[in-house]
Amino acid sequence: MALNYAEQWSPDLLEILMQGTLTSPFVTSNVRWLDAKTFHFTQMSTSGYKNHSREGGWNKGKYNQTDVPYTLTHDRDVEFMVDKADVDETNATASIQNISRVFEQTWVVPETDALFFSKVAQTAQKTEGYHGSTAASTYTKAKVFGMLKDILAKGKLRRYKATGSLIMYVTSQIMDALEQSTEFTRKIEMTQIAEGGMGIETRVTDIDGVPIMEVIDDERFYDAFNWEPESGGFEPLKKVAASSGVEAVTGAHKINVLVACGQTCKTVPKISSIYYFAPGAHTKGDGYLYQNRSFSDVFVFPNGRDGKIDSIYVDVDTAEVGA
Repeated sequence: MALNYAEQWSPDLLEILMQGTLTSPFVTSNVRWLDAKTFHFTQMSTSGYKNHSREGGWNKGKYNQTDVPYTLTHDRDVEFMVDKADVDETNATASIQNISRVFEQTWVVPETDALFFSKVAQTAQKTEGYHGSTAASTYTKAKVFGMLKDILAKGKLRRYKATGSLIMYVTSQIMDALEQSTEFTRKIEMTQIAEGGMGIETRVTDIDGVPIMEVIDDERFYDAFNWEPESGGFEPLKKVAASSGVEAVTGAHKINVLVACGQTCKTVPKISSIYYFAPGAHTKGDGYLYQNRSFSDVFVFPNGRDGKIDSIYVDVDTAEVGA
């Protein structure tokens, strides 16, 4: 029987995730699991003050507490056949771990960002007042600073800006324009974004105390993805025109700007299983068989005051992929 290495290597693989993702500030493993893929999030709201009467008595308030189950739906797996000649048989476990490490760095890390950006974008697009569509060319050096300031003033974002919990992600084109802006006087520098001095380096600055981060790898920065391309991995969703027996598909849009809140936006990864079968322990060929299956998902939680989502924003390009 093959051993499940997931629990043993989970800390190491989570560290890779934290160091390699642009969205590492939103990754959390601190959830109370109910089963293999469901956890609870407690939502609470209370009523407010009422005027006090000097004739005595107290005004009765109300509170509402609800345990809401959240279920991970991003269920992925892969297997690799590794020829015996490519494995150091005296240290097979290390070979398994190396495969896991490379796979996490080259595929899981960018997919984690792509999932986060697309899920947050789709939630914002369903929320009135928290999304926009702008031609990317509109973000010129003369306009970009004012446009980004306007986004940070949308809806209730000011509330979260005041607590220092917002992060704004922008394209390289927008960061270039901001760097050339005469209105913007702050320094733009290369820095690491994960806590503890670890993490991917990218250009970072801030506006009104909100970190502005460049998404260099723009293949991750779309509002919708196809998670089942023929070659595996993921790709931006392509537009499909309606025809006989085929439903129309709206193509993905490149994200110009995405604002997310560390208090309410969470990526929840759960490494479910990593198996390694020695030659002779399976029937798929003469070699070592590596299998990896994982659950992960992204959730945007409502505020604790009125149960509404008001801590995110997305602005996407007007062009559709495949149009």
